[in-house]
This record gives sequence, C-alpha cells and structure tokens, in this order.
Amino acid sequence: FFLHNITYCFLVAMAPTSSSSFFYIGTTVSHRFIVSIILFFQSLSACIASKPFFGSTTFPATMTLTTSSPKAKKPKIGNYAGYAMPPLNDQRATNGDLSPEILCQTCSGPTFSQGLDTFVVPMALHLWNRQKVVSSLTHRLENKRSGNSLNGEGSHANSKIRGMILLEGGKQQTRHDTDHEPVFRQESYFHYLFGASLYSDCYGVITLPEGKTTLFVPTWGVDTETVCGPSPEFERVKAELGLDEVLGVGDLKGFVEGEMGRMREEWLAERKTKLMEVEGEDGSGNLEEKKENAAIAGTNGENVANSASNDGGAPKIYLLKGLNTDSGNFATPAYYKGIEDFATMRDESALFPCIAECRVIKTPAEINLMRYTNWISSMAHVEVMRACRPGMMEYQLESLFQHHTYTHGGCRHMSYTCICACGPSANILHYGHAGRPNSRLLAETDMALLDMGAEYHCYASDITCSFPVTGFFSDDQKSIYQAVLNAQIAVIDKLKPGVSWLDMHRVAEREILKGLVAMGILTTCGMELDAATDEMLENDLGAIFMPHGLGHLIGIDTHDVGGYAEGTPPRSTRPGLKKCRTARIAEEGMVLTVEPGCYFIDPLMDMALADERQKKFVISERLNKFRGFGGVRLEDNVWVTKDGCENMTICPRSVDEVLDVMKGGVWPPVKDALPELKRKWIGCKGGKVEILDIKP
Repeated sequence: FFLHNITYCFLVAMAPTSSSSFFYIGTTVSHRFIVSIILFFQSLSACIASKPFFGSTTFPATMTLTTSSPKAKKPKIGNYAGYAMPPLNDQRATNGDLSPEILCQTCSGPTFSQGLDTFVVPMALHLWNRQKVVSSLTHRLENKRSGNSLNGEGSHANSKIRGMILLEGGKQQTRHDTDHEPVFRQESYFHYLFGASLYSDCYGVITLPEGKTTLFVPTWGVDTETVCGPSPEFERVKAELGLDEVLGVGDLKGFVEGEMGRMREEWLAERKTKLMEVEGEDGSGNLEEKKENAAIAGTNGENVANSASNDGGAPKIYLLKGLNTDSGNFATPAYYKGIEDFATMRDESALFPCIAECRVIKTPAEINLMRYTNWISSMAHVEVMRACRPGMMEYQLESLFQHHTYTHGGCRHMSYTCICACGPSANILHYGHAGRPNSRLLAETDMALLDMGAEYHCYASDITCSFPVTGFFSDDQKSIYQAVLNAQIAVIDKLKPGVSWLDMHRVAEREILKGLVAMGILTTCGMELDAATDEMLENDLGAIFMPHGLGHLIGIDTHDVGGYAEGTPPRSTRPGLKKCRTARIAEEGMVLTVEPGCYFIDPLMDMALADERQKKFVISERLNKFRGFGGVRLEDNVWVTKDGCENMTICPRSVDEVLDVMKGGVWPPVKDALPELKRKWIGCKGGKVEILDIKP
C-alpha cells in the first residue's frame, strides 16, 4: 500500500500543468510539489496505522470492525492442493490431521465471507455436517440390518453399506405470474450439507460409505448468460465450497446410473463370494441362504432391487422426505427425469430422521457462527433502541435494524419477518405480517416489543427486546418488564442437560404469575404465594398471560427442525404447554430460544374472567386497565453446554441497562450488571469472533 501511494505521489509531481490532462493537479510546480508532499505523509501515516486513507469506512464505537480481513492459512493436507477437503474415508486415515474440527479451528481451506470484517466461515463446517449425517445414517442402516438378521430376514451383518444420499437444492422462484425474482435463499437441508448458499437449482450427492461429495450446478445458454453472467465454473465452485467434484445438472442422470451400477456390481461380487463360502466344498450350508444367494447369482443382478436381500445390502438412493412439525409441510424428495428407473431402489424413510437429529445438536463451528449472528443482531437492536422516539413509524425501526445488520454484518437475509409491535400492536404475537405491516405511529405511552433477527450464511438469530419508546419506564411498565426478566433469569439458571423443556416453560409461567400478584392484577385468595401459584398453573392461568411456548430450537431455520422428532416426548394437550415447539429433554449442543412474555390480549382476558377456576384469582378492575397495553417479551438464544448453558445474545436486559443505552450509553458495557443471564460477551474483529473481558 505504501509503495502504491509513493508511486501516486510521483505521478502527481510529474503531472502536466495542462488542465486537459487526466493527471492535472495545479498550474504551478510548487503547488504540485506541496500536494505530493501531503500525499506522501498521509500515505506514511496510513501505513503505520494499518488503515487506508482513501475511502475508509467509519463504524460506530460499539462495533469492533476493521477494514481488513485475515488470509486463511492453507492446511497441510497432502495431495489436496491446499484448498480442497478430503473425502471422509481419507480423513479417518490421517490420524485426525484433516478432521473438520481442525480445519474449522484453524479456519483452514475454503471460507465464506461477505468481505470487509464480516465473519469468515470455514467451509469445513459443512464437511463436519456431512460427516455427522453419513455416520448417523450408516449407524441407523446397520442397526436395521442387524435387527433383520436377528429376525431371520437375511444375514447381512458383515455386508458394506452402499448407496448415495441425493438432495435437491432450492429453486429460484418468481413472484406470482411475473418474471420478478425474489432474493434467493438456499433450502435449509441442502445448505446444511453442501454450504452452497449462493447457487440455486442444484443437486447434491454423497456416496456411501465413502462420503464423496458431488455438487451439480446449472449451466446456461448465451441468452441467460447475457442477463445473469457466465455459468458457474466447475473448478471454481469446487474450490470455493471444498467439494470433491462439481458437475453440470445435465450430468446428474448419467452420474447416478454409473455410481449405482458400480455399487451394484460390487455388491453382487460380494454376495457371490459369500455364496461360495456358505456352500463350502462339501455343498453343506444354510438352505435359506443358498436359495437367496442362488437367486441373486442366477439373475446376474437384474432383480437386485426385488431380491430378499434388498433391505440388507443392495445399494439404495436415500432421499429426503419427512414432516416439519412447525409448519405441517413435508420435505420434498429430490426429483429429476430418469429417477423413475430406480423406483424400487429408493429409500424415503431413513435419511430424514438422521439429518434432522444431526441439525439439533450443533458443532462448535456452528456455535461460533451463531455467536456472530447473535452479536450483529444484538448490536442492531441497540442502535434501534437509541434511535427510537415517539412520532416514528414502526417500519422505521424495522428499516434501521435491517440497515445495520446488512451494512455492518453482511446479513442480506432476515431470519423471519421483523416484528416491530408498539403499544397495543404488541398483543399480536406475530405482528408484521400482511395486514399488520409494522405501520403504526409510536405514541408517548407505548412499550415497544421488537422481535428481529438477522441470518448470516443461512444461520439464524432470533432476538426480542422490549422497552419504553420515551426512554423512561412507568411504574406498571417497569413491573411487568421485571416479571418477564425474572422469568428469563430463572429459566437460564436452571437450563442444563437432562431438564425437561416443559418444566422450563412452567418455571417461566410461575415467575410471571408472581409478578402479576405483586402488581395487584392477581390475588392469592388468602393462600401462601407458592401454593396459590401452583393452583393458578393447575387451572391454566399462566397460558392467559403467556399464550406462547417458552421457545424453540434454532439453527439454520428460526424454528429449527427436530422439535417433535421420533423417539422424543409428544406435544402436550394442556393450554400454554401445547404451544411449545418442542417437549424434548435438553441435551448438550442444543441451541434454544428462551423467550418468556406477558401479554394482555382481550379475548384471553375475557376467557379468564368467564372461567370459574381462573377468575377467582383475577382482580378485574385492575386487569381491565391493561386493555390496550400490548405485551412484553424478552428473547435470548441459548446454547446448552455440558453443565449449564451459554447465552449468545448480548442485548441490554436490566432496567438500568435499557435506560442507559437509550440515553446514548456505551454498549457493550464496562461491567456485566446481570451475570445470572450468563451472557457470552463477544465482538468481531478481523473476521473472527473474539471474547470480551467484561466482568460483573
């Protein structure tokens, strides 16, 4: 940089005095000499400070961004040319030197970044995900095979698992009947395995048991290339994503036929060898196995898919199909013209539970990425809190959040539609949708409930802040806010592996009911507080004021998969509890939102006043004063660790923190006012997450 600017100084000094010249600076030699001297010292000082002089970007004091990104070190990985990542079998044969853990820790190999100082994501994160899924699926198939063998359905315990995982990526959509293309966002399962966030209309294959990964990208004709640019270059995409091979979508049919044919021949050869071993030299052996193997050998492979051993050893194409318990929609199996030829060799049941469960438990690489999305979203919430004033429109708050996360964090996508609910708008849980498009004018008496989160590299954050738009709490606002905060603290204090999520929901309800008793909205009817609260919960009064679930799994999707997976506790039928998006027992590696809330929703309050079990606890005159109040919710993203949890969200939470930030106070703070929230204080510098030294 220094040499570049010295050269520029020379050009300035030697520039012609003619005003028609491109390098024209001034009319006199002395003038040009002075300009060149100034540029020289500016260049020297910029070089010393390691910051560019021209076009430098100024960030708020709370941002720890710089204007340079670190170069990822090339790993020493033998014949893999520095940036390609090895197949799974090769990793296992190198004593862990090429493990995805090491590649992620050192940020070696291919990376994804939005430039400047945005987070650098090691693409080995997806290699790690693929390794988990291949291992999980193989284990599931081996267990099934062992069970079949024990049940007398064949003896294939020693047969190698063969086949391929085939996924179809997201399609570039158009808006209704127009040719307008909304911004593309990759299908989540596909992104989890391949990391191809920028490429639409793709297919991906992972062979079993090798774990060799091939991506199939579309190629375009000249008309499309004229409008959209050149087709993806196979070698560039391969190096960019760290895959084994990249081919055109047109090659998919032949690839699948070739690979399945190769695997079938290997399997037949294995079975024929076993047939000879079973028969022995004297012709003895198990009669059933003889019949089965003779059938296979006699057909020369033509009836492989229909043979009795199909479930035990024949190669299959594993497709993704399963129910999303949040949306009620099904994941759609991959389809291309010609897959019909493998109708009896397709498996649409084994893959989905494996990959969904893998997504539930995050790797350290995923956690680091989610720390970043939480950091940039937390800082954006802070900027919105500082800017909020009565007389603004709700959509202006939404706009500020989106601007901050994209400008300073490279987050092109929001994790979900922003909810900027102020005053009475806040009693609509998913405000911001069509018909309620964040369009209300903020009033002096409003509490703002802002539920907004950005995603980066398809990984989500989901954060809610509540605060008075004036920057000052009224007594009632403060009391309700503190009750919700107490609920959040109580849950985070108890959350660890082995606890029930439904129990955590009850913990939150209990704290909110206690707060409403303290405010005089509810009464204990002469009972001890704990006993009265127990009866309130038994009578489902908690669901009146907290009508939503405590939280949900979060990852690549805001409402991430696995909430009601096979083998997990079923959905409750009780009010309040049935709104929980999971009833699972907490496990190390899960990431969940903890989002207690207290709402005053007219139809629900009317129900409580009409219910004999509930109305005895309600002081109706006091409750009715909160009609039109809206609600308060606080939402943090929490990672379940070995012996507790880590809060990745670093928003202002205590009353004093909120008020201080709204007055322009520094954030992150000098001291942690609420260590019981277990916030992990981080920043981002040089494309990496860094831990901040903020103590109580």
